[in-house]
Amino acid sequence: MTKTILFALLVVCFFACDTKKQQPEIPAQFSAEQIDLIMAADSLTPMRVFKITNESDSLLLRTPSEYVKVDPKDTVLQNLIARMYATVRDSLSLGAGIAAPQVGILKNIAWVQRFDKEGFPFEVIINPVIKQYSKKKQDCPEGCLSIPGRRDTLSSRAYAILVEYDKPDATHEIEMVEDFTAVVFQHEIDHLNGILYLDHLKQEVKEAQGLMTIDTLQH
Repeated sequence: MTKTILFALLVVCFFACDTKKQQPEIPAQFSAEQIDLIMAADSLTPMRVFKITNESDSLLLRTPSEYVKVDPKDTVLQNLIARMYATVRDSLSLGAGIAAPQVGILKNIAWVQRFDKEGFPFEVIINPVIKQYSKKKQDCPEGCLSIPGRRDTLSSRAYAILVEYDKPDATHEIEMVEDFTAVVFQHEIDHLNGILYLDHLKQEVKEAQGLMTIDTLQH
């Protein structure tokens, strides 16, 4: 009887262990280094803003961010979102938006200020993608928390964009955004792709110089 019970237990253990081995490993949402950075303080504490004046910061800011699996129960994700908001609203920053790479985390998360809504609220967007750009452009002064001491006017930003993104509660949103709010969205989504507004400015200058050369040759 005892041998029969022991054999049964061994069979159960074998199949349990075998099932455990067959279960796929779920990759971590954040690396150990990212978790340490995010959880180093509570949700009300701002994070350090990465700047292009620092070589290692600049390299990170030029790196595209990664997709985020939205889980309202993910405490690390929620703390990152909260600390990013604390950073953009900090008296040393006070920007109209901030993207996760600007606090050293290469994830597709950004806060944007909605100048198209009453009270100009801030909203967080996750995994945003611009699906369409209007042909109509707008001139708009831009600055950046990661580019200290500069402010420039761009003329290549779309007046309206069709954008889709995830929200912290795991719902999905698709909407048309216009005017200056569209600029804020474009600016922050650029950050998630490793692009700075200075890149657009350089392209505008290059195109303007090309037009001047063509005009000179024609005359």
